[in-house]
Amino acid sequence: ETHISQALIEKSKSIEGVQQWPYRAVGVAFEVIPRTLAENCGTDVVRKITELRAMHAHGENATMGINGETGELVDMVESGIEEPFQVKVQTIKTAIEAAALLLRVDDVIAGSKKAA
Repeated sequence: ETHISQALIEKSKSIEGVQQWPYRAVGVAFEVIPRTLAENCGTDVVRKITELRAMHAHGENATMGINGETGELVDMVESGIEEPFQVKVQTIKTAIEAAALLLRVDDVIAGSKKAA
């Protein structure tokens, strides 16, 4: 998640105007997962997220993440913590579809209020 987050935030910097905001928003949203893991472990959240970002910012350590039990930064592959690619892709697609649906419902509600 952190690697995807960093890539999206970097991509947003290369786009001008309001088109950059969806990239940035989704990038920030991906940081919720490691942040929540760090909070649940009782570790220093700001320090761990900063360390994790620094590791991913250089394009190295793409498999580094937060151990959900200890709160330490570990290589997920070496620790045996892996998530199948197709599961990750489907989860992201489902989340984006749910967000789009909420936005459409909001548009319908806003439109019905203007008509009334």
